[in-house]
Amino acid sequence: MTARDVPPVHAEAQPPTIPARQLPATAGDLAEQAVADVLAALDGLPGSGGPDDLTGLTGGRHRGVVVDSPPGAGKSALVVRVTAELAAAGEPVMVVAQTNAQVDDLVDRLALATPGPAIGRLSAENYMPTPRVARHATVSIAQRADDLTGCRVMAGTAAKWATVTNGLWPWAVIDEAYQMRSDTLLRIAGRFERALFVGDPGQLDPFSTITTERWLGLTWDPMESAVAALLRNNPGIPVHGLPVSWRLPATAVPVMAEAFYPFTGFRSGTGPGGRRLEFTTRGLGAFAADEPIETAAAAGWALYELPARHTVRTDAEAVMACAALAERILQRGAVSYSERAPAGELVTADRIAIGTAHRDQAQAIRSRLGLLSVAGVTVDTANRLQGREVDIMIVLHPLSGRVDASAFHLEAGRLCVLTSRHRHACIVVARAGIPQLFDAHPHTEPVHLNVPAKFPDGWEANQALMAHLASLRVRSL
Repeated sequence: MTARDVPPVHAEAQPPTIPARQLPATAGDLAEQAVADVLAALDGLPGSGGPDDLTGLTGGRHRGVVVDSPPGAGKSALVVRVTAELAAAGEPVMVVAQTNAQVDDLVDRLALATPGPAIGRLSAENYMPTPRVARHATVSIAQRADDLTGCRVMAGTAAKWATVTNGLWPWAVIDEAYQMRSDTLLRIAGRFERALFVGDPGQLDPFSTITTERWLGLTWDPMESAVAALLRNNPGIPVHGLPVSWRLPATAVPVMAEAFYPFTGFRSGTGPGGRRLEFTTRGLGAFAADEPIETAAAAGWALYELPARHTVRTDAEAVMACAALAERILQRGAVSYSERAPAGELVTADRIAIGTAHRDQAQAIRSRLGLLSVAGVTVDTANRLQGREVDIMIVLHPLSGRVDASAFHLEAGRLCVLTSRHRHACIVVARAGIPQLFDAHPHTEPVHLNVPAKFPDGWEANQALMAHLASLRVRSL
């Protein structure tokens, strides 16, 4: 269960503080007002009676604020800003993220934003500091929190913080909180008095390598998202929203909002025409990949549809199509124009990514790119691409060529991650017949007591996205 499992009463009763669709303001004004509201809410949080006083997290008087964010809305920027302001006020802060890469990114940004206070990087024994961490003289690295007592800001993964058994911090700032499991929150709750939980409710569920059905519906379900558990036990906890996505273009926001954020909504930081893609060479119709990339450049989206067929997971034709699209974008010399580069900048290989549902699919595409002598394109699964940003995203649809529609391949969060990495365009590669697959395999997941229905449902999210892509379909030759 994840944050999307929170009953709709929460989503409807507590919408984002600043709904973009209701205020005739600029995107910058909306974003700044949302941050100001979050800071005001933090100022109003009560203190705690100590590490054994967890009433604010298990029911009754709350000690936290939740901030929901769509893709690219500035979650990390908010985490850095709040942490920097607390540290500047002399408040020790524990910063919690879910992966080492996320922690390193936050440490780097915090060191740049707060050049004065010392920052502690809490790490495992085998941790090797990345260059972006090692370059800062104000950052200290240690395996034990006791060795970082002089640091006003201390950052580490949730798993590492769960090993800290003593100490009390006035504040905790938790990034990607929807990817934290509820049992992890329980293990670290005694280490802080007040907390800010920041995350994206539309993305991937907390990950597990074992089956978790045995806990479904139980109040102590360890696989429940930390935010879902927090909201279930604290019905009055303040929930705010970041109303502007600075990553997604205006062409993407209506689609993503309808499919994955039906209760909150958000807007793009740029208006129609604010970003565009052009090519330095003409296609001349000589390559099958020309039409889908030109469609995506014009409309922001394209569906490159292969003939209907049931295939193995590493569908060779789909693999070649994904690689050919990336190769052709580079051959045509794509140039992106945006608020960052009004004069235009060349879309290089590192600004293109290809996303898949499975690691063997990603490896097959990497191998194909190697045969084409295309280097630098990121190819990975949704789990590993989460948090990344590129100019052009190519997605191998999780349901392409499948005989069935399993819960894994239907998960709304997986499709949301794959289709929300881009600043300019997204091309979805899929075998024909996905809508018919929905009809042939109706929802058969069992209903569990005490488990709220998921919002958005994977079926609804997939249908909404495919309905939009239907008018932008380009069939392979």
